[in-house]
Amino acid sequence: MSTQKGTIGVTTENIFPVIKKFLYSDHEIFLRELVSNAIDATNKLKTLSSFGEYKGELGEMNVKVSVDKEAGTLTVSDHGIGMTADDIEKYINQIAFSGAEEFLAKYKDKAENIIGHFGLGFYSAFMVAKKVEIRTLSYKEGSQAVSWVCDGSPEYEMQPVEKAERGTDIILYIDDDNKEFLEQARIDTLLKKYCRFLPVPVVSGKEQEWKDGKYVDTDKDKIINNTEPAWTKKPSELTDDDYLAFYRELYPGQDDPLFWIHLNVDYPFTLTGILYFPKIKNNIDVTRNRIQLYCNQVFVTDSVEGVVPEFMMLMQGVIDSPDIPLNVSRSYLQSDTAVKKISTYITRKVADRLEEIFKNNRAEYEQKWDDIKLFIEYGMLTDEKFCERAMKFVLVKDTEGKYYTLDEYKTLIEAEQTDKDGNIVYLYSTDPVAQYNYINAATDKGYSVLVMDGQFDSHFIGLLEQKLEKSHFVRVDSDVIENLIRKEDRKVADLTPEQRNILTTVFKSQVPKVEKAEFLVTFEALAADAAPLVITQNEYMRRMKDMAAMQPGMSFYGELPDSYNLIVNTEHTLIKEIRDDADKALGDKVKPISADIENKNSEITSLRDSAKDGKMSDEDSKKVSELEKEVSTLRDEETKLISDYAAGQSKVKQLLDLALLGNGLLKGQDLSNFIKRSISML
Repeated sequence: MSTQKGTIGVTTENIFPVIKKFLYSDHEIFLRELVSNAIDATNKLKTLSSFGEYKGELGEMNVKVSVDKEAGTLTVSDHGIGMTADDIEKYINQIAFSGAEEFLAKYKDKAENIIGHFGLGFYSAFMVAKKVEIRTLSYKEGSQAVSWVCDGSPEYEMQPVEKAERGTDIILYIDDDNKEFLEQARIDTLLKKYCRFLPVPVVSGKEQEWKDGKYVDTDKDKIINNTEPAWTKKPSELTDDDYLAFYRELYPGQDDPLFWIHLNVDYPFTLTGILYFPKIKNNIDVTRNRIQLYCNQVFVTDSVEGVVPEFMMLMQGVIDSPDIPLNVSRSYLQSDTAVKKISTYITRKVADRLEEIFKNNRAEYEQKWDDIKLFIEYGMLTDEKFCERAMKFVLVKDTEGKYYTLDEYKTLIEAEQTDKDGNIVYLYSTDPVAQYNYINAATDKGYSVLVMDGQFDSHFIGLLEQKLEKSHFVRVDSDVIENLIRKEDRKVADLTPEQRNILTTVFKSQVPKVEKAEFLVTFEALAADAAPLVITQNEYMRRMKDMAAMQPGMSFYGELPDSYNLIVNTEHTLIKEIRDDADKALGDKVKPISADIENKNSEITSLRDSAKDGKMSDEDSKKVSELEKEVSTLRDEETKLISDYAAGQSKVKQLLDLALLGNGLLKGQDLSNFIKRSISML
């Protein structure tokens, strides 16, 4: 064979810019492609040997990556099948062909791990090299070694050369913009990222030892990959220690996982892998890229959206499947039916594993519940099929630390916690310490209270209200105990309109300023031995604010001030005393003002009602405006009169401060004044 010059077929002169700009989105991918091609060539020879089509000695079957900084070259070498001049013409010069596809068509039943499109993969080298040389010798008896050289233009030069060993050397002359790929540390990092589990040993440099105060190379080759990772083995071949060791290899320095799932399916798609349940804190670790995707042990991506359901992004581990469709860069997944089937399969396997642990070892499951609760709730909120399965093994925990399934808990509470309309009321606490008084009042009444303090619980409660028939969740501090589970119609507070008006101002005027908080005074005829004042939060608005903290689209609720109900127990002795004292001190003073306000409001109403077609005359409109100002002045006068009186009532201040203190709302100077007042009262 003489020196041959030619133009690369099938392509145009723009092929290399296309490769650089569109075919591969990340330049570092070139090393993965070239090493993968070398692995293919090695495995092809093993396959041919097993079929008896190659009768020679296999010898050293590894792939070597070498850096020569002085020469400016990076070389990927293998001892695989090699190529003839005709092979180069077909697989290099005509880059539309795929050596892997043709080989698999012939040896599809037994071929080992043949991946990728050889031609396209090879040309990724030009993303970082100004010139690429191939030196190759085919395994076929009597073959002539060949050199192929191209500087990135459509022109190439091919000629016979001397080469003693079977296989292929791909020599990259690194261009000036990519000198980083001549650093051994950079190459080792990329090999660890993309090739750490390839099925053929990959050699990169030499092992080092500490000698004379520095690290020096030894004679031993440094193999960077584990050729038999745990997921490639059968579950029966692995112990718990093997699974833990593999987890530590994947995620060094992290806490051991809670448990794991070994995926292994051959039909209707091929999928292997191991998924681990890490310990999840009470705040979601928003770091993605926990699960690594491989194709026949070649790293593809750690962005697995679409392959696994959203909630499983909290898991860690490895998925390996040749059936997931990839583009030529193997970096982005395309949605299709195969991916959807894989996602469904993984969801089912995860649910199976959780249910298995729940049924076979309830004690272990309960022990790990607080660590996996976030994961399961997230799954139930985002995946309907998983939710259906999880309804059987999701747990709830009460304030005594006992765990129940939803069916068990319903059986426990339905007798005592069913309201007058037949709804089962689930009481819950978001902070058992801060809400201790409310929990204590509920348990004294024979009720059970759940702990719902997780990050997703505000959303999860809404889900359970949809799933559980005639059920309602109520936070334990959202109302007085008598109203949490209403067994009968409310008893109306026995107050006249004048008394309501006076008491409302007496208490509201003395509430200290609390940042971003509003208080609404209401009256309830509670038990005589119940607290005189109780502060609660509206269940709906509080739940909306909790959700707004996690969902930007609900920020409107997050900006609203906290709304508190100041409930006055009109049956309590102290409240009756305050009411009677206020009547005596203020009754005669407030009545004429209230009467005047009522008269003026009646006049305003009359003027508006007499307007024709809803339009008042200018004179009547002016009169209404004057009356409204007079009413406002009278109300201010009335409020000041009552507020001045209330300011001198230490009993009012003390009761308010006690209620605020019980909710963690009494702070700063107000807290200091309360302490001083309490001491003086003693």
